[in-house]
Formats: sequence, structure tokens, C-alpha cells
Amino acid sequence: MNTLRWLAAPLAVIYGGAVALRHLLYDEHFLPSYTPHIPTICVGNLAVGGTGKTPMVEYLIRLLMSHGYKICVLSRGYKRRTRGFQLAHANARVDTIGDEAMQIHRKFPDVLVAVSEDRASAIRKIRKMHTPPDVILLDDAYQHRSVTCGLTILLTAYDHLYTHDHLLPWGTLRDLPYRATKANIVVVTKCPDTIRPIDKRVVDSDLHLATFQHLYFSRMQYEDVPITGVPLVVTAIARPEYIIDHIRSIEPQTVALTYPDHHRFTPADIRTILQQAERCDCIITTEKDMQRIELTDLLATCSKPVIPLPIRITVDKENTSLDDDVLTYVRECIHKQHSK
Repeated sequence: MNTLRWLAAPLAVIYGGAVALRHLLYDEHFLPSYTPHIPTICVGNLAVGGTGKTPMVEYLIRLLMSHGYKICVLSRGYKRRTRGFQLAHANARVDTIGDEAMQIHRKFPDVLVAVSEDRASAIRKIRKMHTPPDVILLDDAYQHRSVTCGLTILLTAYDHLYTHDHLLPWGTLRDLPYRATKANIVVVTKCPDTIRPIDKRVVDSDLHLATFQHLYFSRMQYEDVPITGVPLVVTAIARPEYIIDHIRSIEPQTVALTYPDHHRFTPADIRTILQQAERCDCIITTEKDMQRIELTDLLATCSKPVIPLPIRITVDKENTSLDDDVLTYVRECIHKQHSK
């Protein structure tokens, strides 16, 4: 495995060169970037999946809704079977808007959810709506240079910091590490409950952030669900070890089936899941996976309960507060709009 990774190093150099050229074209204004005149908050990462972007978006939704703001969540709609600009509605499906957007739409029916490959064009359309939102949250848009967001939140996992990673295909980075300097806020996600102040200082020193950047640490919290007997964990996410380890901490005999991120479950997959479920008492999955599972006949054919496991995050308060940073930005941006 290590040999294969070293063989991938030359490809990573080529990939890095292409990414650097693209950024240069944007930096020198050869490629245009749209700056919306509305509060826009980007949530993203440098790596390929597994940092907890959707739970962070949900955190921001709850925060902003609690202060009375009308929100739109805009994403690409990864692995959907439609193209162009799409708004979530009563008949929306995973096929039309993607699994993550579908999850947000179902959990927050009062939030406007939109998907588009061209986010600059999508924002222009959203702003022209009869009742446009107060704030737009761009999910997984750190590499989307065609939009210049007012506030950028970069996520990196505690046990897989971008400073210890390499570019694809040698590692999991899809962007150059120096791009972390463009974030206003960096959140270290998936921290252990036992993290100590000295551990945070080590991470802070490792990331070597600029003085204007605020650093926060967050934890995942799985909500309590009724687990009886031996569960079967079925996941198709980037880093399934977190949910598997959590369920095994409750029931050590837990069985696990894992598939690639955003995997569409085939009839053969469902047969395998049903066979494994025969020796288990329930099926545990993620909320994101549940959106795709519902497209199959698993729920109708399985005699065991299929339980999605919700996740929430908590963010430690440091010298400053993530909530204050976000709310201050939104208020100041809206104030500037009204004063023009």
C-alpha cells in the first residue's frame, strides 16, 4: 500500500500544478468571480469528504434561524440525475437534488434549498426571487472560485489535519494546503471528548494560522436512538469509522457493511444487506444514507427496523465564539446593504 502511494506522488505533482494554475487564473482575474451583495457563508474543506460539512451547515441553520434570518442552502447536488438550477419542493427526490440537499430539505422545511453546478448564476436567480433569503449558505464550495463569499469556514478533521495530508491521488487533498490561508474561520471537527487545552495548542501551532483567522474545535454528538440486540451498520460515507466505532461502543458485536461515499444501493447490495440483517436485530444508518436507501425496496422487504442516526455538533468557545463571528458578519453585511 505504501509503495502504491509513493507511485502516486508524481501524479499528485501534476494534479497540484493544474490546481495552482486554476487559482492563478482567478487571482489574476483572468477568470471572473462574482461577489454577491447578500451575506454568503461558505462551508468547505481541502480534503475529499469526511470532515462533517453537512452537520456544520445544520449548525449554522439552527443558529441563524434562532435569530430570525431566512436562509437558503445552495450546493452542487452531488450525484443527482438532473442538471442546472433546481429548487427543492414537495416532490423533490434524491435523484433531483442529491442526498445531502434532500437531508437538509426534510429536516428544515422552512429553509430554501437549491442546487446548481453554476453557483454564481444560482445566487443571481435566488436574489431575484419575490422573497429572497437573508443569508445564503454555500455547502462544499471552498473550491468554487467563481463566487467570492463574504465569510468562509474551513473544516479539517482532528485525526486527519490537512497539514498531515497530501494532494490526490497520493493523499486525500483536492486543494493546495496554502489555500487554508483564505479562510476566515477554521474549525477542527470530530475532536475527542477528552481533548485538552494542550492538545488544542498543538493543533493551533501545527496549522499556523494567520492572526485574522479564528480557530475553533468541535465535537460530533450522535443522538440517542433505540438500539436493541445486535445492530447492522450500513453506510456509504467518506469515513464510516466514526459511526461504526460509536455503535460498537454500545454493542461490541455490531456488524458493519460499508460502501463508497454517495453510493447508490443496487438490488445486489440490498440482497447482501438483507442477508446480513437476518443475523442482526436492527439496521443503523446515517441520515444521508437514508435518503438513498428510501429509493430501494429495503424498507418494504426488511423485517428489521431501519434507523437513521442523527448527528449534531457542539463548538467549543475559545477567546471568541463561532456564533458571534457568524452573527456579526451577517449583521454588518445586512447593515451595509441597507445603508447604500
